[in-house]
Amino acid sequence: MIWGAVLLPVAGWAFTFGWGGGNFWIKIGASVLLVLGYSLYWQMPKITLSFSSFLLGLASAAVLYLVFFLGNALAPFFVSGAQGQVGGIYSLGEGSSRVLVFLLLLLITGPGEEIFWRGFLQDQLMKRTGPWRGYLLSTAIYAGVHVFSGNLILILAALVAGAFWGALYLWKRDLLVQIVSHSIWSAFIFVIFPIH
Repeated sequence: MIWGAVLLPVAGWAFTFGWGGGNFWIKIGASVLLVLGYSLYWQMPKITLSFSSFLLGLASAAVLYLVFFLGNALAPFFVSGAQGQVGGIYSLGEGSSRVLVFLLLLLITGPGEEIFWRGFLQDQLMKRTGPWRGYLLSTAIYAGVHVFSGNLILILAALVAGAFWGALYLWKRDLLVQIVSHSIWSAFIFVIFPIH
């Protein structure tokens, strides 16, 4: 079970970033649905609707957006060609309908990734190896599958975002917080208020 939860996203993200054909957003959406289906087969997520969790998700999305806004301003001082790499991230989905991308991020990739990465993989690793080790392992795997992009900024962004959402899950164990945070953050940073 756990090896499948590691190898499946490796294959999915390798396909998404490694195959030049097709629409990037459709490919990542399909990869997320694949790992989501795998996690749902083994474990149904426990999601409790709560207004306070929803608000915490919104607040955490705003905090993470601010972190990325500041990171975008500072990245050129630390990573050569950072602005070009950021532009490369946004160019992945060129030509895609903004409405389609917004809905995909809000309704599929945001919720699907959190149910899989935090609600399943991190949860399983924390049970097997302890809370902190499980958190660190799942964060490393989340960042690791993004190496197929060949984009250092995207890998670092995945590391920061994965560590952020993983820490939220470690703290609250409340998937609604992660789902709201990831969905709102990604919809804003890629569609509504891009930072490039």
